[in-house]
Formats: sequence, structure tokens, C-alpha cells
Amino acid sequence: MSADTLAIADIREILRLLPHRYPFIMIDRVIDMRGDEHAIGIKNVSFNEPQFLGHFPDNPVMPGVLVIEGMAQTAGVLCLRNMRSDGPRSMFFLTIDKAKFRKPAVPGDVLEYHVDKIAHRRNMWWYRAEAKVGEALIAEAEVGAVITEG
Repeated sequence: MSADTLAIADIREILRLLPHRYPFIMIDRVIDMRGDEHAIGIKNVSFNEPQFLGHFPDNPVMPGVLVIEGMAQTAGVLCLRNMRSDGPRSMFFLTIDKAKFRKPAVPGDVLEYHVDKIAHRRNMWWYRAEAKVGEALIAEAEVGAVITEG
């Protein structure tokens, strides 16, 4: 296994940190993390996922909103993993800004979610995110989130 495929956070760690479960978990692992500033999440897009039953049966395309959700989940892992707390916490969307979709993701693609922290105030965080397939930028957005207790 090469160094670029090793998980910094595997699916067990992701499931420990995030409340999402099948069919709504949109990242499989995190392969890079630098403090609370940067992370790269990975999503292996498979034809067996339920969204492809209706989006679209003859031309399966990953819904853009799920690409954004993968960005947010990667940011959630980055944020929650770096918080030192004994109590349970949840992360919720505050904002989605400057979203652009450049190319579709399709079954067989490996999505990379590159997430960088923009700002942090009290219990709110903002991130800049890009979704890539190989070197191709397929989507980008800025997402904001709030952390709540419990």
C-alpha cells in the first residue's frame, strides 16, 4: 500500500466522529490532515449507491448536493477530530456559498475533497473546499458550520 492510500481517518473513525450513516455517509476515509487547517477526504463513487436509481437511471451522475455534503463531512471530520472534548458534539450547516459545479462525478470516480479552514469564531467554522477527480476540479464551495453539544 502506498503512502497516499493510507488513511489518517478510516471509516471507523469517521463513523465515530460523524452522526451520518448509510446511505448518507459521503466519505470513505481521510488521507491527509494538517492540524485543524487542512484535510483531504476520499469518496469512492459506486454504481450500487441508492441515488443512482433515480439520478439518472440511464446516465448515472452523482448529485451536486451530495458532492457538497462530502465536502462538509470532510470538514466535520477535520474539525471534530481536533476538538478535545469528552461530551458528544454535532456539526450542522450554517452556509453554503460560492458553489460551482464544473463536471459531473460518475460511478467509478474517486472523489477527493480538499478542505481548508478559512475562519473560526466561537462554535462556528468556515471552510473552502474543492472536489477533484484526479487533477480535474469538478466542484468548489465555501461551507460554514456550527458545533452544538449533544
